[in-house]
Parts: sequence; C-alpha cells; structure tokens
Amino acid sequence: MNQDPPLSPPQPFDDAQDKPASAPQALRLTLPESAPYMTYSLIGVTVFVYLLQLASQAFLKFDFPVGLLAKSNDLIRDGQLWRLLTPALVHGGIAHIGFNMYALFIFGVGLERAFGHWRFLLLYALGAFAGNVMSFLFTTGVSVGASTAIFGLIGAELVFLIQNRRLFAGQFRSAIGNVIFIIFVNLFLGLAPSIDNWGHIGGLVGGLMFASFAGPLWEVEGIPPMLQLVDQRESRSVFTGAVVTAVIFGALAMWGILR
Repeated sequence: MNQDPPLSPPQPFDDAQDKPASAPQALRLTLPESAPYMTYSLIGVTVFVYLLQLASQAFLKFDFPVGLLAKSNDLIRDGQLWRLLTPALVHGGIAHIGFNMYALFIFGVGLERAFGHWRFLLLYALGAFAGNVMSFLFTTGVSVGASTAIFGLIGAELVFLIQNRRLFAGQFRSAIGNVIFIIFVNLFLGLAPSIDNWGHIGGLVGGLMFASFAGPLWEVEGIPPMLQLVDQRESRSVFTGAVVTAVIFGALAMWGILR
C-alpha cells in the first residue's frame, strides 16, 4: 500500500536508425506529498482520552470516560446513541491502546494519503459506527476500543488494492495476500472470549462498503516523464457511499433498539 505503483512508459523511437531504442527504465509514479495530519490527530485525541482515563482512575477511583463513552446496550436503548461511535476513543489498558494506535499509524498514513484527509476521517468514523452497531446487535457486554475503526481501514485497503490493481502490477498479489492474511489472523485472534469480534466484523464490512463507493480510482495522466496519478472518483460517489453505509447500519441500530 505504501509503495507507489510502477508504470512502464512507451518505448521511444529512434528516427535515425528506424528501430526501437533500448528499453527505458520503469517510471515510478508518486502522489503529491501530504502530511497525514488526520491520522496523527486521531492518535493524539485517543491518547489524550486515555490519559483522562488514567487520571480519572487515580483521582475519582473510577473510569469516567469509559462510563460516558463505552458501548453499553442498555444505555443505547435509553437514548445515548453517541455510544455507537465514541467507544473508539476509550481503551481497556496500555497494551490495548498501544496495539490499536500502532495499527492506526501503519494503515492510516498510506490510506490518508490515497483517500485525502476528510474522506479518510469519514472512513474511520463509519468503520467505528458500523462495528459498534454490530457489537450492539450481537453482544451484550460493554465494549471499548478503536479496533472497529481499524478494521474499517483494513476493509478499505482491500477494496483500494482491488480497484487499482492494474497500477500495482507485480506488487498486487503480495499486497492483497498480506491484507487478507491480516484480516484472517485478527478475526481468529478475536475468537478469544474477552474480544468483541462482532465489532471487528462490523467495522470490516463498513469499510468495505464505503470504499466500494468512495475509494480512490487512480488513472495516469500526462506525457512521460511528466506523469501523475489522478483520482477519478466523483464527489457524489463519496457522498453516496457515506449515505448508504450510514443508512444501512443506522437502520440496523434502530431495529436493535426497537426490538
């Protein structure tokens, strides 16, 4: 994902000798550099909330942020609908937040560069929402953690690779294999009793759904050696993907509340 796709330009023609010139070196296309400030911001906000958790435990003798933001089925049914999104901000320990923030950094930097800042943030939020809806429907315990949103990023990575496989050339098989391997390993580890695997599955499906409509569609434009990658995805498709994902999982959430 973080490697830029190689592309071989047409061979130049030698008019003097009326025969093809020697094959040129493959050109390596790059996207415009852009600092992934949305990824860093999400990490910063999540770490700040975790510090509030530690302070709350030390001074108040209970975890106030978890009490306010965690997924709790009874409280969601009582009208606290923000709990279908905010569990991504709270965590159950240093190892929990450390692993999730490492995964956010690994996947987030490349995806934010490809998706753009605000489309990436929308992807992250929809992954968290979809994961917590599925957790609400199929589990009864209290749930916390950003892994719902992280699985949304992994699902989007999978769709991004498939939709742009022509540009990745020989890198596609290994890249797609790595993502599928990560998905299966983490879903397998999620079978442990203390892990909310339904949240992972929901985040994955949410990321797949949104990226199918809204993921970047790269095309090469320009004349060698001045080539650039241009995203052909229209803004209305991004809007459609966000609405479809939000409406489907929102309807599932309302069904769970009303039943």
